[in-house]
Amino acid sequence: MSEPVSSTATAPASPAVHAYILIQTEVGQAAAVAGQIAAIAGVVLAEDVTGPYDVIVRAEAANVDELGRLVVARVQGVSGITRTLTCPVVHL
Repeated sequence: MSEPVSSTATAPASPAVHAYILIQTEVGQAAAVAGQIAAIAGVVLAEDVTGPYDVIVRAEAANVDELGRLVVARVQGVSGITRTLTCPVVHL
């Protein structure tokens, strides 16, 4: 008989921080920006939308520092972005 495996030993760690990133783009660049951002690790969803923002992104990270690196180093580096607003998810 084999030993039972603890579920905590094999369960992957889930990200602790989730956020929405609201993005304004250059005119006509929303779809291209959303497509590029969707391929970034840590991005769960990237969609081009209408309204005051052109792209809305759902992202996840292990902690706030990692989320900051994701936004500043990866997302803001995508060509065509003019402004971002990061909104961390809170559970009250």
